[in-house]
Amino acid sequence: MLVGLSINEDKTKYMQTERIGIKDITHLKIDNFAFKSVKNFNYLGSILNADNKMSTEIAERTAKGNTAYYANAKLIKSKFLKKNTKMKIYKTMIRPVITYSSETWTLTAKDENNLRIFERQIIRKLFGPVNIDNICRTRNNMEIDKLIEGADIVRFIKAQRIKWLGHIQRMDQARPTRKLLDWKPMGTRPIGRAQQRWQEDVREDLKKLKVKNWKETVLDRRTWTDLAAKAKIHKGL
Repeated sequence: MLVGLSINEDKTKYMQTERIGIKDITHLKIDNFAFKSVKNFNYLGSILNADNKMSTEIAERTAKGNTAYYANAKLIKSKFLKKNTKMKIYKTMIRPVITYSSETWTLTAKDENNLRIFERQIIRKLFGPVNIDNICRTRNNMEIDKLIEGADIVRFIKAQRIKWLGHIQRMDQARPTRKLLDWKPMGTRPIGRAQQRWQEDVREDLKKLKVKNWKETVLDRRTWTDLAAKAKIHKGL
C-alpha cells in the first residue's frame, strides 16, 4: 500500500531487457508480492519486447489488418464500387490498422518484405484476378504497384517516420522526447553486427532522398512536408 494505492499482483508484470538477451527468467519479489516476468507486453496497442525487435509487433499488426479486411470484405468486394473507392476503403479502414504506431518502427529488409507481401495479398483480394480473353490470372507485382500509384505500405511508413522525425526535431530541447532523440547510450556497442537504431534507419532514407543537411531542412515545415510526400512514392525506399 502506497499513498492509498494498492498493487494488483495478478495484473502487474515486469520485463527485463539486456543486449545479449535474458537466459534465466525469474519472478520479481518485493515484500510479500511476486511479479511475473514476461518477454513482451502490450502497451497502448503496441507490442514491446525484451529483444527490441519489430517483427513481433508487425506480425500482430498484420493479423489485425487481416481481421479488418474480413470485417469489411462484403463491402469491398461489391461489384458496384469503383477501383478508386475500393482503394480509399483500404487506405482509410485497413492500412491504418496495420501501420498503427509505425512512426516508431525500425525496419529490417525482412520486415519490409513481409509488409509488402501482405499488402499485395490484400490488394489482390480487393481487385480480383485479371481477365484477358476469358482467361483469368493473378495480378503481378507491377500491376499492383500501378494500382497503388507506387505508394506502397513500406514507403508510407517511411514517410510517416520522416514526418515524426521533423516533429521531434522542432520540439523544445527541454522536452523529454527531444532529449531522447539526441541521447547517446554510454559505453560501446557489442561485437558483431549492431542492431539498427531508429534515427540511423530514418537518416538512411533521407540520404536516398538526397537531403544533405536534414537538421537545417527540418526547420522549414513546408519543405519537410513536401519531402515526406516525395518519400511516399520514391522508388529507392
